[in-house]
Formats: sequence, structure tokens, C-alpha cells
Amino acid sequence: MDTPVFFDDWAGIGRILVTAPLAYLALIVMLRTSGKRTLSKFNAFDFVVTICLGSMLASIILTKSVPLIEGVVALALLICLQFVITWLSVRSQAVETLVKSEPALLVHRGTYQDKALREERVTREEITAALHASGEAELSAFHSVVLETDGSLNVFKAV
Repeated sequence: MDTPVFFDDWAGIGRILVTAPLAYLALIVMLRTSGKRTLSKFNAFDFVVTICLGSMLASIILTKSVPLIEGVVALALLICLQFVITWLSVRSQAVETLVKSEPALLVHRGTYQDKALREERVTREEITAALHASGEAELSAFHSVVLETDGSLNVFKAV
């Protein structure tokens, strides 16, 4: 049987109207109680967790075969796993290395570090854009440019 494009039935609409606010509220409560780290600036690990949370929330809201309680338990499990991994990464260098990348020095004493640029897949144009965003146009005015673990470029002026 074909799925209707615009409307199936009122029960489906009612389920969404009940499930969406409850699942969203549950997610907000869990995120708030899990601490600021769950909502921190993104590194790759945080990005994956966030995408998973969004996908799970959408499944809870839109998929009739996923009961609200099971979906909320899945959200809670993912948040707990994220909490455990970040807790371990603060206490174990091995886990931190596995989860987080290291900052990369892309410009040092005004000189491009071409090997680092290639490894991190950053172009000179992106460095120039970061320089302009910091209010300068000349690379020589800067001591270094660092690619941070969250993907941002941090520009340090020469003293």
C-alpha cells in the first residue's frame, strides 16, 4: 500500500503533537543535567554525538514503530556514553588521544607550515580569511596561526 504524500490520518498527527514536545523536553532535561561539556564547542566526537542525537530525536518523533519511552532511553544511553567518554578523556591520556585531535600549528613566525597545511587540508586562502577576520592583512604581522581541535583558526599576533 502506498504511503499518502500529504496526509495519512489524524492519529499520526496526534502522535507527533504528543511525542515531539515530550521527546524534546526529555532531551533538553538530559542535556542540561549532563553538564556543559555535552553542549561544548565541537570537536569531531561532539559533532558525531550531536548528529546522532538529532537523528534519534527525529526517529522518535516521526517513526511510529519507535515508542516514546524506548526513544528516550536511547537518547539517555547516548548522552551517558558521551558523558563516560568525556569523563574518561579527562582522566586518561590514551582516551583523550583517541577522542580529541591535537591543535596544529599552520603558520609559525609568519611562515606557512606547508606540511601541516596539507595534513590538515587547510588552504592559504583560509589562513588569509582568518587574518582578515582578526583585523590584519599581512601574514608577517602574526607570530602563528593554529588550527584548534574544534576546527577554528586561532591567530596570534607577533609581539
